[in-house]
Amino acid sequence: MNDLNPVIPTEINAIGQPCPMPLLMLKRGLKKATIDQAFLLKSSDPHSEIDVLRYCQLHKLDCHLTKISEHEFHYLIQS
Repeated sequence: MNDLNPVIPTEINAIGQPCPMPLLMLKRGLKKATIDQAFLLKSSDPHSEIDVLRYCQLHKLDCHLTKISEHEFHYLIQS
């Protein structure tokens, strides 16, 4: 990703989806991903923090978590 051509993330809205759906929805998106594709995963499941961060760490994906509120988590993931 460079400043001249920023990558617009593909949104995956998993708000209201129980565990493990946010992670499964992310995996589905990653299967279709192109090189340097970014994803914005939105989740309301507090367990997603453990699942998504661990998955990204294991697969060497760049992941940044932003806690929007007590019940909303946004993950910016770079494939």
